[in-house]
Amino acid sequence: MPTYLLEIGTEELPASFVDSAIQQWQEKIPSSLKEAYLSPENIAVYGTPRRLAVIITGIAERQNDRIEEIKGPPASIAYQDGKPTKALEGFARKQGIELDAIELRDTKKGQFIFVEKKISGRSAKEILTELTPQWITKLEGKRFMRWGDGDLRFPRPIRTIVALLDDEILPVELTNGSTSIKSDRITTGHRILHPDPVSIPTASQYVQCLQKAYIEVDRARRKQIIETEIQKCSDRLGGIADTPSELLAEVVNLVEWPTAVVGQFEAEFLKLPVEVITTVMVTHQRYFPVMVKSEDRSLLPNFITISNGDPEKSDIIAAGNARVIRARLADAKFFYSADTSEHLETYLPQLENVTFQKDLGTMHDKVDRIMEIARSICDRLEIEEDLQSEIESTALLCKADLVTQMVYEFPELQGIMGEKYALVSGEKEIVAKGIFEHYLPRNAGDKMPTTITGQIVGIADRLDTIVSIFGNGGIPSGSSDPFGLRRSANAIISIAWDANLDIDLQQLINESAAAFVTEHADKESPLKALEEFFLQRVQTLLQEELKIDYDLVNAVLGENDPEYTKRALEDLLDARDRALFLQEIRQNGKLNEIYETVNRSTRLAAKGDLNKTELDPQEVIKESLFAKDCEREFYRELQELLPKTLASQQERNYQLLVDDLAKIAPVVSNFFDGPESVLVMDENPEIKRNRLNLLGLLRNHARTLADFGAIVKG
Repeated sequence: MPTYLLEIGTEELPASFVDSAIQQWQEKIPSSLKEAYLSPENIAVYGTPRRLAVIITGIAERQNDRIEEIKGPPASIAYQDGKPTKALEGFARKQGIELDAIELRDTKKGQFIFVEKKISGRSAKEILTELTPQWITKLEGKRFMRWGDGDLRFPRPIRTIVALLDDEILPVELTNGSTSIKSDRITTGHRILHPDPVSIPTASQYVQCLQKAYIEVDRARRKQIIETEIQKCSDRLGGIADTPSELLAEVVNLVEWPTAVVGQFEAEFLKLPVEVITTVMVTHQRYFPVMVKSEDRSLLPNFITISNGDPEKSDIIAAGNARVIRARLADAKFFYSADTSEHLETYLPQLENVTFQKDLGTMHDKVDRIMEIARSICDRLEIEEDLQSEIESTALLCKADLVTQMVYEFPELQGIMGEKYALVSGEKEIVAKGIFEHYLPRNAGDKMPTTITGQIVGIADRLDTIVSIFGNGGIPSGSSDPFGLRRSANAIISIAWDANLDIDLQQLINESAAAFVTEHADKESPLKALEEFFLQRVQTLLQEELKIDYDLVNAVLGENDPEYTKRALEDLLDARDRALFLQEIRQNGKLNEIYETVNRSTRLAAKGDLNKTELDPQEVIKESLFAKDCEREFYRELQELLPKTLASQQERNYQLLVDDLAKIAPVVSNFFDGPESVLVMDENPEIKRNRLNLLGLLRNHARTLADFGAIVKG
């Protein structure tokens, strides 16, 4: 069976696009072949900085013949007085069939014309020639460009197309204005190591031909070579290479024939903070740092780069790389010296010159708001005075490093340099670490802040950002969230859960929204939108992070009951604990034991007028109206349930409540269906109300755990 090769030769592609294009082809090419009734044995997609390629092996030479069933017009339109109409004759001509090949079939919508048409299979050569331009032009990505005088868009200019079905060139052509790019068997080798054109005899020889021209097209193979080479170099140096996954993925897509090169810089630069040196190397130069084999993870005065040049010139390449890194580190050394010549607090006035967001003031204004929110959190948590002072210092200094020379040059170091400079300035370690940690988590999966300073200031900072941007009209919609507000809200909730901070998010939202309106009298309060937004975040985190069943999440957050819903924002820890507990008792079967009792009571209680917060039977039940013993027993059980419910709330131990709900279940069953059961909807309105109140009280006790009406029976 034939093998098909397609290669697009280009100018150097952005590293991120190479990965994206490979993934797109891995998804789109199999589906388009399936739609074309071609099912190859294997599809391998390759990519380098200068080419994208796919090799399709075991493809049939042509499609199988097939029968297609085609539905035509209704019989009422196809025939008139038993004779074919022009509509039917037109349908037959279009399908290339005789009228006697037509069938009448009954359908749900009446009789219709049907025809079974034999479709002869087309050749793979013909189909691949049609599909190939689509595979190229339908690739998607950011910042596509035009070149020449045409409208063809691609990340970089396309220079060559190789399209071979075994050894035959398929006639593929891309037109770009006055330029036409036609397929051939000629591609390019390595720019330096093999500048001559490369001819591909057959599709199956592609990978080997390019390897001889110093091109490794297999991305996975290049990655393996790079990792092996880095390991060898670090072993020779007696250290451990730091290979961040993002950097490794980028470097793989920057080279076609990788060679590891070891460079060196002056040991005096090691006096700089490790984070500064690694940021210069990794982020700005794409070098791999080398760490000492020790617990302190200090650096060696070496680095490893992956060259796409001539391995024979590695010494020259290393010297050039060293000159570049030396200049960058010299700049960093100057910035560090200048920044640490003054106390971190002296930079605060300069925050007046840094805009937070348009119409939302400066970073200095933002710091003031962060401090105010942090104080409110401290009051709620009853933080002792000394620790509160340290939290306020953290809030005051948390953005000061933004105006230092180091962070201006290397924005990635914000927070990191804040910690370093705070320590140099003599601040306490808990303050310095809090400055760094208030940015955590920066991304999904990051570590959480471990200091109370970092936790509280991190929450305050994010809450201020969310409230301010919501108030300014920047509410996220759909997939659009340019300010990352969903991520910030997730972080607030996750920090509170991770550190067990008993914050009242509803109160903080109320206070912050009110402060925003006071400061911006021309703006509407964002309070309602903020409540809905944070509730959505709580719901998302419960389901996606804690893996709570959707109906149990709804039961914790409530449905169509704003007062009950706000409870989750008032007590984030309780919302989390109730959700986890519900999941646990569903899994161990305890939920089923109380489900019917509570749910039936809840449905009937809705016909009454008892408020949903009342728990004390003595306040709403009249014993004089009892007609049967089952009512009196129900009442006694509710009296015994009251202290258990209150204790379960206070201690956040809802097992006490569930145990007593299970105990009361037979009593309620007897109330409904026992030998002396009662008619709840009695003709006497007072008796009816008394019985509905009994059920309403049971519902209310259960509601301290969850809104059982939202739970789906397992």
